[in-house]
Amino acid sequence: MLTLKQIRDDREAAVRKLAKKGVDAAAAIDRIVALDDRRKALQAELDSTLAAQNKAAKQIGALMGQGRRDEAEEHKRFVGELKEQSTRLQEESKSVQDELQTLLVTLPNFPAEIVPEGRTAEDNLVVKLVESYTSLPENPLPHWELARKYDIIDFDLGVKLTGAGFPVYKGKGARLQRALINYFLDCNTQAGYLEVEPPVLVNEASGFGTGQLPDKEGQMYHATADNFYLVPTAEVPVTNIFRDVILDEKDFPVRMTAYTPCFRREAGSYGKDVRGLNRLHQFDKVEIVQLALPERSYEALDGMVAHVEGIVRSL
Repeated sequence: MLTLKQIRDDREAAVRKLAKKGVDAAAAIDRIVALDDRRKALQAELDSTLAAQNKAAKQIGALMGQGRRDEAEEHKRFVGELKEQSTRLQEESKSVQDELQTLLVTLPNFPAEIVPEGRTAEDNLVVKLVESYTSLPENPLPHWELARKYDIIDFDLGVKLTGAGFPVYKGKGARLQRALINYFLDCNTQAGYLEVEPPVLVNEASGFGTGQLPDKEGQMYHATADNFYLVPTAEVPVTNIFRDVILDEKDFPVRMTAYTPCFRREAGSYGKDVRGLNRLHQFDKVEIVQLALPERSYEALDGMVAHVEGIVRSL
């Protein structure tokens, strides 16, 4: 989520960067700035009111001790008025902050500086091109037919048990899944990533923390009785380990890895009903997450990509 500082430091730059993502954010940013100004004004008024309330409340006891009952009663009425005023200010402040938060979470993050202007695939910048393909034999079978031939993945049984997109891995297929999970985790931990085993259900705050909420709730499975969400990726709980945590500069980089089953509804997704292992609603995933200083972020990304490429080549 963008911070108020990012938006307020250079409004025009914020509007320009978000326009690269096809977002006309000018009106939303103006409203955010206005709400932030109002929030600050309300806080200043509330602080002043509470200070006056505390001062007057302390004077009541002294006046009573001096026998100045009428003045003490007047101070009590004044304190009552201040309490009503502070309550009103707190309610308005909460309303302003709620609207401010709602607007902030609707704005996407800024794109990288290297992202070009454009709206079609032809406008994209090619960062890396890989042309190393595996040579296939004549008349190769697609993976879903190989899975049926060797009886290692049963898509029809998954439909019977749950529905489309929930395959059942059998025999060597199940063993392969388990072996790959362990292999990837071992490779990651050997590279310095701390293994964690997070919950596969997260609360609403975690969904907001990594941007799945508020606009991607339709893609997530929602346990409505407890207002929990099944994770679409281990990135969600792992990243949220450090939500609302302030790290010292010496703590960076933070490297973590985790395995979780992942759940995605794929509602409205293009190609959601393609055959085989594409667009599954439940799948296993080993994730790597790294927290790095902003000026080292590209270096961290390149290191993560190189690490994953090395694992793939080892297979």
